[in-house]
Amino acid sequence: MTRTFILNLFALSLLGAAPAHAADIWVAPTGSDRNPGTAEKPLATVAAALRQVRDLRRLHDPAVEAGAHIWVRGGEYRLTEPLFLRPEDAGTATSPTIIEAAPGEQPVLSGGVVVTGWQKALGKIPGLPAAAQGQVWVAAAPLLSGRALNFRQLWVNGRKATRARTPNNDNLPRLLTWDTDKRETLVPTAALASVKQPGQLEMVLHQMWAVNVLRVKSLAVQGDKARVTFQEPESRIQFEHPWPRPIINGKNGSSAFYFTNAIELLDQPGEWFYDAPHGQVYYWPRAGENLVTAQVIAPALETVIRVAGTLDQPVGYVQFKGLTFAYTTWLRPSEQGHVPLQAGMYLLDGYSLAKPGTPDKAGLENQAWIGRPPAGVEMQNAHHTRFERCQFLHMGATALDYQSGTHDDVITGCTVRDVAVNGVQLGKFSDESVETHLPYNPKDEREICTNELLENNLVTDCGNEDWGAVGIAAGFVRGTTIRHNEVAQVPYTGISLGWGWTKTTNAMRDNRVLANYIHHYAQHTYDVAGVYTLSAQPGTVISENRVDEIGRAPYVHDPDHWFYLYLDEGSSNITVQDNWCPAEKFLANANGPGNVWKNNGPMVSEAIKQAAGLEAGYQDLRKISLQK
Repeated sequence: MTRTFILNLFALSLLGAAPAHAADIWVAPTGSDRNPGTAEKPLATVAAALRQVRDLRRLHDPAVEAGAHIWVRGGEYRLTEPLFLRPEDAGTATSPTIIEAAPGEQPVLSGGVVVTGWQKALGKIPGLPAAAQGQVWVAAAPLLSGRALNFRQLWVNGRKATRARTPNNDNLPRLLTWDTDKRETLVPTAALASVKQPGQLEMVLHQMWAVNVLRVKSLAVQGDKARVTFQEPESRIQFEHPWPRPIINGKNGSSAFYFTNAIELLDQPGEWFYDAPHGQVYYWPRAGENLVTAQVIAPALETVIRVAGTLDQPVGYVQFKGLTFAYTTWLRPSEQGHVPLQAGMYLLDGYSLAKPGTPDKAGLENQAWIGRPPAGVEMQNAHHTRFERCQFLHMGATALDYQSGTHDDVITGCTVRDVAVNGVQLGKFSDESVETHLPYNPKDEREICTNELLENNLVTDCGNEDWGAVGIAAGFVRGTTIRHNEVAQVPYTGISLGWGWTKTTNAMRDNRVLANYIHHYAQHTYDVAGVYTLSAQPGTVISENRVDEIGRAPYVHDPDHWFYLYLDEGSSNITVQDNWCPAEKFLANANGPGNVWKNNGPMVSEAIKQAAGLEAGYQDLRKISLQK
């Protein structure tokens, strides 16, 4: 054996032993997509970085043998279309794709547009209340593709402004009548303030565990009463569906409501109105706000991130770390109204049955079909994905949604804040074509969201427009664990687990809701709980949670109908054990067999109480301020 041959063998052995390195690609707001993507010459968009990774994977480049790392420098990235990850973007267990904030920096992927050109409104503005004359500023609505943008939210320096409304507090007026035959309601004339014509006016109607957004079609003032009708399709759905329904002369009076979206209602600082026919936005600044220098953002995209594979070609091993996703819209309530059934799921159709009974439920007296609110970040047919230390802020519908066909995903250390509908959605809640009380049990079990983990996340200020929404909404999920999260300042339930109202065997089983801290829930609605379940889900455990601080809204339909823990219709084979709450106020309603309740209430140990919620390494989430 020659010395040269030995040296060559040694060199080859060193080459084989050399560690594989991940490809590093850099993105910065000041970069260019013509750059190579190095730290010195970064790209300008994450989309371009993903395309580069996609090509490296397609060509089996050794550079991605140990993965691809997209480093995103701080700043705002305003997207004109959702960032879309396809099966070709999938990584592997040994070669993941990681999209991560550069160390110490805070990148924001934004679906919003800036509203510029603000000027102090001059002269008298028709319809504007006297107190607001001379106080409001006006700007032209931003243009997208040559057209004025429509929107339902506005943020000033990262703080959500209030769509002009009356009243401005919780002292809400009540319905006088509700006529299902004529499809009209009578309300106190005083509730209209000075509104004379329907224009863009909307009624937000509180009913039991949900609120509706009903676009006003006509107003007819008759002395101290006003007759109100609504636009289609929401009028038909609202007057036909039975659950939830408005209350007239109930235990706590009739259903409450407020009016919004008219210039006549813009009567205090922090309120805004968009005069869509004239393309003008009006805003009364809060103290300390200077619209010459303020950043004013209107949302334009429903979704900023979309990860979507197929059942046969899923997207796997993609991770998001340290990113902020912000400023999304949802225009369906402006176009078709919003009549939810529960937990933000809105009715496409619903009505009472003349003769009760369905194949699954002999006594069912109604049927309903639902739609699912969109999310700022949507995941479908994906697995082994991860969101770590991300923020989901300023969302016009839901923040994060794992829709179907997902498994073994992790959401950890994230903040979900300032969200119009649900904070996090997981799993099926009935397809649009399937009656919503039917059990979901697909032939292809790959559809089921399975083995998902949500831990150490802060979920707060969700459902701040849809008061029937929840912090964490899990539908037909399996093997899902929700643990050590803090859920606070939500209008309805903190964590909702299950769907279908059925005792029939379905896809759900073996879920875990453990050691969460849920407080200041039920801020606007009742028939509610900190943790709430539906339907049969064998092997499910709800344990060591801390539930505290119920809301006390004055207009709820039944002030006594609230609970810390609530197993609702069809809930079966669930263990509820060692949960701390100030009193033993629980409900088991129309349950199936096999539920176990053990040691829940104020007698639970102080150690369990104090251990619930964010663990020590994540307490900093409570101190993180809102990002612009």
